[in-house]
Amino acid sequence: MKTLDLVFKEFEVYLKESSPKIPNFHPNYENALWEIVLNGGKRFRPKLLLSIVASYKVENVKLAFAPALALEILHTYSLIHDDLPAMDNAPFRRGCVTLHKKYDEALAILAGDGLNTQAFYLIATSKLKPKIKIKLIESLSYNGGIYGMVLGQALDCHFEGEKLPLEQLRVIHLNKTAKLIAASFEMGAMIAECDKKTRRSLYQLGLDLGLFFQIRDDVIDSTQSTQEAGKPTHNDSAKNSYVNLLGLDGARENAKLLQDSILRQIEALNKPAKKHLNRLLSNYFDI
Repeated sequence: MKTLDLVFKEFEVYLKESSPKIPNFHPNYENALWEIVLNGGKRFRPKLLLSIVASYKVENVKLAFAPALALEILHTYSLIHDDLPAMDNAPFRRGCVTLHKKYDEALAILAGDGLNTQAFYLIATSKLKPKIKIKLIESLSYNGGIYGMVLGQALDCHFEGEKLPLEQLRVIHLNKTAKLIAASFEMGAMIAECDKKTRRSLYQLGLDLGLFFQIRDDVIDSTQSTQEAGKPTHNDSAKNSYVNLLGLDGARENAKLLQDSILRQIEALNKPAKKHLNRLLSNYFDI
């Protein structure tokens, strides 16, 4: 059996080789489409998906590469649009100049649109069973679309500068961040053909992990430099963040409660999943 590290390396090769080749005469179109995908992402969501498949049905790992890449590029589209002048107006992402700064705003918008739709093309043309493909498309479109990530972004932008209560802040981040991480677990479970109870448990684990990561991101924004984080920090002063609402200590306390819950949920999974997820997440729990 291949180690998970080797699977991740093979996925990275697959990601690079999947850069679209599109006959056209635009000077920057192809580069803009795949540039942010290649620029040093942690591949966290694909790694979660691949870890679940390796834990429950290892023989399907290679078949999972296309859906894993679909997750990564849909996430990347959201970053490209999040960085636009109408939203965060960020000059850097993953340590590199953002697309709207390097090229222009129109190309950045279109690159994001292109990655969004390409995600579903990858799933539709994968070699998985048709029933699994339909379930994957349903999960990714629900959690990454108008019922999930897009709703979270809309709420976040609309209520910027207005202090919200903790429960409404939680709703924003469940949608904006957590649902796509939950989809990573759910999609992995679908590819591995897990039973409904396991899929539900993994989805809930993903929601908790997503909330943890949002709080962690808020703490990083408050405590790290742009160089340390690889993106602009101290950028959330007008936003609804856990640090702004609860203070740094309160945010860390909430993160610790979620961390404890996440570790308990992982402990209830099968032995390979416990091993893979504990190893994958261990570096993220020190904030």
